Amino acid sequence: MARRGQAGTMGTSIFPCCFIILLTRGSPAGCAGDGSSASHSTAGTAEKPVLLNDIVDAEAFISGAEVVVIGFFQEPQSPAASRFRLAAGRIPEVPFGLSTGPAVLSHYGVAANTVTLFRRVDNDRRDLDVNSKDVDAEKMTRFIRMNELRLVTEYNPVTAIGVMQSSLQLHLLLITDKMSPKHPKRMRRYRAAAELFKGKILFILIDSNLKSNERIVSFFKLKKSQLPALAIFHSPDEEQDVLTLDEVSVERIQDFCNRFLQRMQKKEDEPEEKALSEEL
Repeated sequence: MARRGQAGTMGTSIFPCCFIILLTRGSPAGCAGDGSSASHSTAGTAEKPVLLNDIVDAEAFISGAEVVVIGFFQEPQSPAASRFRLAAGRIPEVPFGLSTGPAVLSHYGVAANTVTLFRRVDNDRRDLDVNSKDVDAEKMTRFIRMNELRLVTEYNPVTAIGVMQSSLQLHLLLITDKMSPKHPKRMRRYRAAAELFKGKILFILIDSNLKSNERIVSFFKLKKSQLPALAIFHSPDEEQDVLTLDEVSVERIQDFCNRFLQRMQKKEDEPEEKALSEEL
């Protein structure tokens, strides 16, 4: 069953109001610290960070995983680089690289002592200046956890910030029970569908078991008995649609997304069509 509408009383945008404010209130202990994602395609390397000697090395490294982090430094043994190595050890599933080559820094337009996260889902990057001693390993770790959006990103109070700041303004939520025996199959299908809309729609997983996510379920006027469900949301105008599912399938996700994209395209075309008709 599908239904559509616009966000109501939760504020000007679902992400700062519903996800940022509501999720951070009463979130499970430790949730902000673990920052786990729904899928990690590449495990961290045994020796971290990997030394990237030239641009070819850096490009190959970046293309090798959904999310990678590179530390750009003048001196590989500087205090900032040491803090970077410490952060790398705290996030084993994310590949870390390190480069001191002037040509590499120039190619990516960064100054020395910069930590950069590259991600494939929206073909974007995030830079962190680590010159200050205040930017310790803990702050670097939080910066990475906050911005490590993936093909499918599991929602929590840390990734909420990265979602809100993403260049992708269309978000699809799969609201489901992670404890269900059907969860692994659902995630395989959800991830397969995410591949079809890469660069267009940000795919997000909402675990309905978490108390902190109850307000998300309520926001879309859903009950636990109606789950799993898909909810799609366009952040600029808060246009939304909801689809309850008997079961998750690539075809149903694809059809739901395509119908919403067509609807949004028609909405964008209406002012232009009206202006043309008035000229005639």
